[in-house]
Amino acid sequence: MKSSEIPKFGPLSDVKVISFGLSVAGPYAAAMMADFGADVIFIESPIVKDQFRTTDTLGLLNKERRNQRTMVLNITDPEGKEIFLKLIKDADIFIENGKAGAWNKRGLPDEVLWQTNPKLVITHVSGFGQTGDPEYLSRGSYDSIGQAFSGFMNMNGEPAPGVPAPAPAYMGDYVAAMQASWASLAAYINAQKTGKGESIDCAQFEALLMIQAAYPSDWMSYNFERKRAGSSNPSYAGCQPYQCKDGYIYIFFLSTLTHKKGLPLLGLEFGTAEFPVENYVTMKGTPSGDLLNQRLTEYCAGRTVMEAEKELNDHGVVSSAILNYEQMKEHPHYKARGVFTEWDGIEGKKVKGPAISPRLKNNPGQIWRAAPNYGMDNEDILEELGYAPEKIKELYEKNILKQDLTC
Repeated sequence: MKSSEIPKFGPLSDVKVISFGLSVAGPYAAAMMADFGADVIFIESPIVKDQFRTTDTLGLLNKERRNQRTMVLNITDPEGKEIFLKLIKDADIFIENGKAGAWNKRGLPDEVLWQTNPKLVITHVSGFGQTGDPEYLSRGSYDSIGQAFSGFMNMNGEPAPGVPAPAPAYMGDYVAAMQASWASLAAYINAQKTGKGESIDCAQFEALLMIQAAYPSDWMSYNFERKRAGSSNPSYAGCQPYQCKDGYIYIFFLSTLTHKKGLPLLGLEFGTAEFPVENYVTMKGTPSGDLLNQRLTEYCAGRTVMEAEKELNDHGVVSSAILNYEQMKEHPHYKARGVFTEWDGIEGKKVKGPAISPRLKNNPGQIWRAAPNYGMDNEDILEELGYAPEKIKELYEKNILKQDLTC
């Protein structure tokens, strides 16, 4: 597919992004831009296929490589490097994920890329960053490794002596990707004003550190350590899952208004010594906290999830059923918002999954293309760069290009 065939939509329709990497953290930063109209060219290796192409499910490939063009290019070959620099010449953003210094070793440090394109925004996504202790800079990382090194994992799991646990679904990768995506766009805006590009160092473990609320500061500044609390809040009573007749509900019993309206529902009185008017929260581990937790446990045990959820929220107690995917699929609010949608899958049939989020009123994103097959757009992209068919054939023969239209 040529760039002229890409539909114009979204706020990023004039932005060109080159993405190079495997798995989640770096590529997903570019994938979010593709959903909002950017022309994203995903460069893959002719030696190692994108991990999403080799997993036991195509769900990730269908979701996170949609709306993109792809090219399989050997950038370690001099001719491949030349093609890469031609792509960079009119790109706005380049996103890569690899170990520190990987692009220096390839002879493509930031300075070389800026010689080709002074306005280029270069975003390096890695586990441990581009600077620091050499031992760590040379290490690889996956989602759980970032969670472990950042302290994030130490906050999850059952209370000691229980085992720390990683948050599922690649949270560390996605948080790093979102940080990389917004930073890339912020730098892009500045580059358009100043004519000068930027180099962004996005370390996965630091992205995870940034979403730990005040926990790190509480310890560094006040020597106050928040400890693992399993499924309940580490500090506040009434903030945890409770079992109902037919499932689980999560309740967050917080705020003065919640106490004022919610305590009478539990047979408790607001404005007493146990629950004074000035209290915003009831602390866990106190007599009042134990009493609140006991009453909530008894209350939920006598009701279905939907009964408890409706009555609690009607009385100012923020709560939600803990939904599974089947319940989400049939939920009236999910249906009313169109949370799930379907689009063309790489295997030639429709696939279903989350619609584009967040939602823009005036320039919404859209899904316009299935995830491309391996090397599917090689010829179209090279023709745009001025390569003749005979030269493209030669590049295939030299294994600088590669293609497999079955996956």
